[in-house]
Amino acid sequence: MPVLTLTTNSRKEFSHETLGDLSAAVAKMLGKPESYVMVQLYYNAQMLFAGSDDPLAYVELKSIALPREHTTTLSATLCDLIAAELNIPQNRIYIEFADLQRHLFGWNGKTF
Repeated sequence: MPVLTLTTNSRKEFSHETLGDLSAAVAKMLGKPESYVMVQLYYNAQMLFAGSDDPLAYVELKSIALPREHTTTLSATLCDLIAAELNIPQNRIYIEFADLQRHLFGWNGKTF
């Protein structure tokens, strides 16, 4: 049930390929089936970072059993992919990781 949300001020529209690349990367990084992965991409948002509207991104990766010991690797992988796909410098990308409790996340009329 990993959920990746990426919000950026980039005007570049996301291709279906970009969505697929991010979905596959999240599944691989977390060792979870891609059939459980959701990706949300929002572009052309009004955003500032360090007082500048140069290209930037805010990313949230939420998952049940998010491996805390791998967040550095997850950060590097996501930054590499986002920088390549959207031409956003890595020092203008913030990533928030959230390890969700099973009973607080619902799907298909149940919780995990």
